[in-house]
Amino acid sequence: MTINGGISFWYATDETAHAHPPRAPLTGNTTADVVIVGGGYTGLWTAYYLKTAAPDLRVTVLEQKFCGYGASGRNGGWLYNGIAGRDRYATLHGRPAAQRLQHAMNETVTEVIDTAAKEGIDADIHRGGVLEVARTPAQLSRLKAFHAAELAFGETDRELYDATDTRARIDVADAVGSSWTPHGARIHPLQLVKGLAAACERLGVVIHESTPVTEIAPRRALTPYGTVRAPYVLRCTEGFTAALKGQKRSWLPMNSSMIATAPLPPETWAQIGWSDASTLGDMAHAYMYAQRTADDRIAIGGRGVPYRYGSRTDNDGRTQPATIASLTHLLESFFPALTGVEITHAWSGVLGVPRDWCATVTLDAASGLGWAGGYVGSGVATANLAARTLRDLVLNDKTELTTLPWVNHRVRRWEPEPFRWLGVQALYAAYREADRRESTTHTPTTTPLARLADRISGRH
Repeated sequence: MTINGGISFWYATDETAHAHPPRAPLTGNTTADVVIVGGGYTGLWTAYYLKTAAPDLRVTVLEQKFCGYGASGRNGGWLYNGIAGRDRYATLHGRPAAQRLQHAMNETVTEVIDTAAKEGIDADIHRGGVLEVARTPAQLSRLKAFHAAELAFGETDRELYDATDTRARIDVADAVGSSWTPHGARIHPLQLVKGLAAACERLGVVIHESTPVTEIAPRRALTPYGTVRAPYVLRCTEGFTAALKGQKRSWLPMNSSMIATAPLPPETWAQIGWSDASTLGDMAHAYMYAQRTADDRIAIGGRGVPYRYGSRTDNDGRTQPATIASLTHLLESFFPALTGVEITHAWSGVLGVPRDWCATVTLDAASGLGWAGGYVGSGVATANLAARTLRDLVLNDKTELTTLPWVNHRVRRWEPEPFRWLGVQALYAAYREADRRESTTHTPTTTPLARLADRISGRH
């Protein structure tokens, strides 16, 4: 029987998740030096780095449910160096600026791993890199272009494999090539966010859970239980941003869904050949992502139902049966030996997508309002870089991070409904159809349908 929802597989199987009562909600009006809205990676990393740099700073985090309820406790556990919008930033600010951004992301993977070790956070981290495979001629064409682009942006330690070498690393059915980067690690996402919250509290950060923020305004965050006033108010709500007053069209809450298998026996792993615990992705338009978990399951995800009308979010991670079936079919197509394998868990979460698909960090000194996000699914590492950048902006430190091209980037809002819903549905239908055509016709280049969808969506 598949456990559907329960926040996520990570939460449902964490024996300590229910061991402690939730942190106390806000109980009245109060003040702080910095108030952070959102108890996920971005908010907690920001609080952590602010208190580390300025111990006397009064930092308060407001979380509507509990730390890790959102994407930080539901994601695929990819700590890697991808960042949304790099090509766009190269166009706007020049290639050297975008190369600096990429270099900062490469270093961020190590920063997260080292900080987790320093704080005693056991998040099942295994640095096996990221293997991205191609399974059709068109995907192989995109893979080679992607690999060349990563080299051009300074990732000289990336490796390109043919079909034989790919299947020697992970025996993916129909694999014709792959690209591997060492700048990636598998993690247990909920253990990371829980450990980070505890580290923040040891530093003196005040965290209020069960405290939904209804409105953010200059120098104050409003909740049903009181208002927190502070010179700086930082919005770190990612896919849940649309629920805030005035933010309905800022970032689109894109849904991503996952399933997890039962633990697989050693002979199955030997057959698959997935021995180094590298994370696994592909070059499809409607792409997948997977990891080998610490307890020897495969957790695999994809878009499923990409968007709910009116920017609604799911109910505690519950996933539509059709999405579970689709992800199961995808898993079995990658690994035919797993046909009929037990799927023990299914869940969904949301990620923030700006209209131009560019992650950003912003602070308006005049109003004291700041925000970071729009990670488009690459937030596990990006949130850390964003947090360190917000720290420097709040402390008014002119650093290498504050000069990166994503700082103070502005983008237009998403279209109103029903155009937003219709557009997203049409685009992902086009991507799925493009994948189908490429797999059945074996065309050597990306289909015009997918290129058109990319131009319309603003995807880079």
